[in-house]
Amino acid sequence: MIEKLIEGFAGVLECDPGELSEQTEFREHPSWDSLAYLSAIAMIDEEFGVVIPQNEFRGLKTIGCIAGFLAGR
Repeated sequence: MIEKLIEGFAGVLECDPGELSEQTEFREHPSWDSLAYLSAIAMIDEEFGVVIPQNEFRGLKTIGCIAGFLAGR
């Protein structure tokens, strides 16, 4: 699952998947903005069938945290 999530975030952030890892704090990436946020929410819904509420998404700091959240669903 983490590989699929990293690839999805690479698409959202318009970067090479090799630049990202489980420990990547995606909000610190230079390409992160409000459009990236919306794209990430849509990608997670489309790829994993999970909608993360905004208040919960704010607490997820890394790609690995999102993977953990998804695994718990």
